[in-house]
Amino acid sequence: MNDDALPPDEALDRAIDAVGPRLRALRRQRGATLAQLSEATGISVSTLSRLESGQRRPTLELLLLLARAHQLPLDELVGAPETGDPRVHQRAITREGMTFIPLTRRPGGLQAYKMIIPASRPGCGPEQRVHEGYEWLYVLSGRLSLSLGEKKIVLMPGEVAEFDTHIPHAFSSPGPEPAEILSLFGPQGERLHIRARPSGR
Repeated sequence: MNDDALPPDEALDRAIDAVGPRLRALRRQRGATLAQLSEATGISVSTLSRLESGQRRPTLELLLLLARAHQLPLDELVGAPETGDPRVHQRAITREGMTFIPLTRRPGGLQAYKMIIPASRPGCGPEQRVHEGYEWLYVLSGRLSLSLGEKKIVLMPGEVAEFDTHIPHAFSSPGPEPAEILSLFGPQGERLHIRARPSGR
């Protein structure tokens, strides 16, 4: 039965029951432990575990703390019902000066983002990081400086790069304008499977 056809109380109960699995999937997708999430939110490990298993109903206070830690809008965190509008409602996230615009809504599998990276100031390059996953980048405009370990590559509009995110990496825009890129990220290390390639390559 479609949730829209359910009585309001039953639809609400079903939505609340789905929150725990969503929270667990989101945490695992981001490679975080319960202890790390507890440190980031101030919520005890036992409470987080009970929320994920459905043994405790989520309160607004707890959900707000979790939404802030995951840097997600509250409706995406709890999986608010779709309104029937097929458009992706873009909610920008800003981290370390870079703007991330999510283009997908599901917490698992490949994630798509549009990223806007401001022009860097001389001597202010980003710190390299490592994490679980595999990333594919396409430069839409500007220039992207991609640091992979000891290597540094400058990508121009229309160029593509893909790499294992276990390799220390960082992005910056050498200017003079911001770089805009499309990023596809697989949290468990999924690589893109290219079914067709341009001829002559």
